[in-house]
This record gives sequence, structure tokens and C-alpha cells, in this order.
Amino acid sequence: MRTDDFDYELPAAAIAQRPVTPRESARLLDCRSLEDRRFSELPGMLDAGDLVVLNTTKVRAARLRGTKQDTGGAVEVLLLGEKGRGSWEVLIRPARRVRAGTRLRFGTESAIVLAQPASGHTTLRFDGDVEALAGEMGEVPLPPYITTPLADPSEYQTVFAKKLGSAAAPTAGLHFSTRVLAEFVNRGVQVASIDLQVGIDTFRPIAEETVDAHQMHSERFDVPVETAVAFEAARRRGGRVVAIGTTVVRALESAVQDGQLHPGSASTELFIRPGHRFGAVDAMVTNFHVPRSTLIVLVAAFVGEPWKHVYETALERDYRFLSFGDAMFTERA
Repeated sequence: MRTDDFDYELPAAAIAQRPVTPRESARLLDCRSLEDRRFSELPGMLDAGDLVVLNTTKVRAARLRGTKQDTGGAVEVLLLGEKGRGSWEVLIRPARRVRAGTRLRFGTESAIVLAQPASGHTTLRFDGDVEALAGEMGEVPLPPYITTPLADPSEYQTVFAKKLGSAAAPTAGLHFSTRVLAEFVNRGVQVASIDLQVGIDTFRPIAEETVDAHQMHSERFDVPVETAVAFEAARRRGGRVVAIGTTVVRALESAVQDGQLHPGSASTELFIRPGHRFGAVDAMVTNFHVPRSTLIVLVAAFVGEPWKHVYETALERDYRFLSFGDAMFTERA
């Protein structure tokens, strides 16, 4: 499969710069009939006995602005993930001006660069509490295609966010309100959760000419025992498993084996592409994604060839794209 097969023309005007309010007023394209709906209608599109699975990860204020201790030169660090003993994998800019052994200052805290940055990625060892530092002076990182500052950092958090750890939001979940969640319960739709720590690489287009040559980034996930039990119960009663976002799809498909969902924590490098045999997910809600991205490839694997027509339809009808954009509901091909 060539990467060009997953390309499409995305006008800048179609990229949403701000979320709509209220959240559930976002548009929702029903891919089964190509009918235009609102996200608030989602509970009525599901059946009693279905299982909705959410990603309850919480976005860390992962962007830190500091200086080089020796020269005072400005640096920007994006926390990607903890490696243990005060060490963190980070994306640092400008990488070309930072060498191994350089000490950085962030307010009253400091850190040392342990390795020469490669394409911006490197490891820092912090002297103090990184979570406290991020909470005090960190900024919520936004995807590079969003150029409008947030009016409120909570705009980039889901209403059900719990466990701090992601560098990006599970954006399909941004459309939810407490009212929509309550409506699921009223209609007999069960709600469960996973936690997948979204990495910044989720925004990166595929650089290779072929899809198979792309190296998928690793992400940590956790499937609670309660979710595995709910999954088994939904299967027994014939209900659909509905993933809210590609991160949920990736976590569930990584944790399922022989039709059973196994609870626990693990890392996954699963790259879902056409030909993947889905063992966990029956339906999906997701936003409209960046061209030539691994997320488009996942959608193509789930929907099949009609994904192109779905995207063409969404563009023709002025749907809003990417993280703060509208959403689509689809069943597995």
C-alpha cells in the first residue's frame, strides 16, 4: 500500500481552530446513510445492550519554556513520557543548539540533557518533581495545525478525563457532555473506559512512500478489569462494542485475543491498516483526520474503500476537520 493512497486535499479553511459550544452541538456524519446529525443524537443511534468505551486519559500541561543555563538561550521542551528515576523522553527545540550535558533551567528547577537530540527527541533528567513543575508553569500542547490560543485549557480536556499522562487529547471524546453520558445510561447503553496515553507522534504524517515501511510509535495503555467484564457481557447479549476514538480502537485491538479482552497494562506498537482482522470493535466514533496519517489508515481499515467518499462528502458539506472538528459514526465493514 502506497502512502499516496491515503492522501486527500484538506483546505486550511476546513481545519477547526476552536471547539463549538456546547460540545454536543458538533455535527456527526452517520456513515451508514451519510445522514447529517448532531453529536447529541449519538445515544439514540445506539441500542440498549451496546457498550461504549471511552479513553479517560488526561492531557498533561506538557510544554515547558526554559533557558540554557550557560548562555541563557531560550528552549522549549515537550514532555512525551516518563522513563523512570527522574528521566523523561522529550521533544526539544531548537535541538541543533543543545548537546548532551547541557543544563536547562525552568524557573527554579533544572534538568540535564542526557543524550544528543535526534530529530528533536532526547532524554532529560530533572532534579525535582516534574509533575509539580508542569502543573506550575507548563502549557497544554496543541497540535501544530491549531494556531488560535485556547480561551480555557479545559477546552482541550474531555469531561471524563481522569489519569494524567497524555501529550494530546483523545479528540473524539471532546464532544461529550455530562448530559450525553447520562443519556447513554437512560437508554440502557453501558459505558466503560480504558486509558491510553496519547503520544505527540499521533499527529505526524507518514513520511515513507509505503505504509508498511512506517514504524509505529509505542503508547502505554491500561484495560481495567471492569471493562473486560463489561466487554464479555456485551458479547454475550449480542451488543455492539462502540469505540470512542482511534485510541480506544488501538487499545482494545491490542488487548483482545481469541475474542476475549484481557485486562492489564502494556505498551502497544499496533499499526492497524487494511487487512487487519478486528476482534474487539464493532463501531467507532472518530473525528476527521490529517491526510497521509496512521489515523486515516486505521479508518480505511475499519470502513473499507468507502472512507474516501465519506471524507469527500464531509468536505462538500462543510464539516469541520481535525482535533476541534466534527465527528463521524461508522460500523465495521
